[in-house]
Amino acid sequence: AALLSDLEVTKSHSRPRVSNDNPYSEAWFKTLKFAPTFPERFGSLTDAKTFMASFVDGYNHEHRHSGIGLNTPADVHYGLAAAKAIERASTLDAARKRFPERFSSNHAPKILSIPETAWINKPADKPTENDGLELAA
Repeated sequence: AALLSDLEVTKSHSRPRVSNDNPYSEAWFKTLKFAPTFPERFGSLTDAKTFMASFVDGYNHEHRHSGIGLNTPADVHYGLAAAKAIERASTLDAARKRFPERFSSNHAPKILSIPETAWINKPADKPTENDGLELAA
């Protein structure tokens, strides 16, 4: 408990035995652990904190994620992704016109879309009053 307090980690027991957030945290941890810059060991707690601050900043503001249309999490969070998609399409269009030999087809590449929602355990749709019922004539 003292170590968690020193690291400014808040303990939570509000969701015991519920793993809804586990896949996201596991995926993020794997990204962290396999990052080329992840050291074998940290020299000190300060080194670890410095590394994590830099990693989180890069992950949120520089790393482009395929699951969110090759945008950064910050772009999606702050509503910048739609404008970036238009900018990206324009840049690709200009590149295709200037260097057509670099492209394998004549049509514009698909700009990846951003999912509207992300679910781990999506709740089942609640049936409406008339689901499964036939109306009598």
